[in-house]
Amino acid sequence: MLWEEETDGDIVEESPRVVDLSFALTSRMLPVDHLHALSRALQAHLPDLVEAGIGVHEIHLAGSQNGWERPDPALGQHLIPSRRSRMQLRVPLERAGEVRQRLEGVTLDLGGFELTLGKAREKRLFSHPTLYARHMRMLEGEAEDENRFLERIARELKARRIRVKKALCGRATEIATPEGPLVTRSLMLADLGPEDSLALQEEGLGGHRHLGCGLFLPMKGIQSLPQE
Repeated sequence: MLWEEETDGDIVEESPRVVDLSFALTSRMLPVDHLHALSRALQAHLPDLVEAGIGVHEIHLAGSQNGWERPDPALGQHLIPSRRSRMQLRVPLERAGEVRQRLEGVTLDLGGFELTLGKAREKRLFSHPTLYARHMRMLEGEAEDENRFLERIARELKARRIRVKKALCGRATEIATPEGPLVTRSLMLADLGPEDSLALQEEGLGGHRHLGCGLFLPMKGIQSLPQE
């Protein structure tokens, strides 16, 4: 964990370049590990999804109730979406209208699980001092050494002139792909300035955005970060 105390008041800025499209969805059941299947199904309607850097957010269910835990696929459990469940994509603002037109009303096949997309709404990206990524791809040796992972992240951010003041790792997970599992870890960054916060949300960090990696979301605080 990297943690430096600090500082100043926060200035809220809005991204002029990127938005999240949040689609209503209808599905009886979805696999917990669905990112590859979802990305592949979306590419049938958005062939340049990967090249355009469109980010595919993992579908999460409302978990406000005490004791809620994400279902365990190893136990044969699945996601059961509710009427509040959404499918979100992070897209360039100039592509938002086209993406909505291509996807609204479409039924996707996620390996035998049907997912129908309804109307989408735009969610603007705002600067926030604390950001959270559910998945950051780990390189060889980083699964066993948390500091090695954090040091690489700090170097990559420094190369972009983003100073890391507070960083905390969370749970390690795997995303199934035909080439083998993609090993990831969640990551929180705190005390970010407005410009750095927007840059991370707009551009992400690292590759595999189409598999939900490197996509940052605003986060209320450290207590919400899933731990191992």
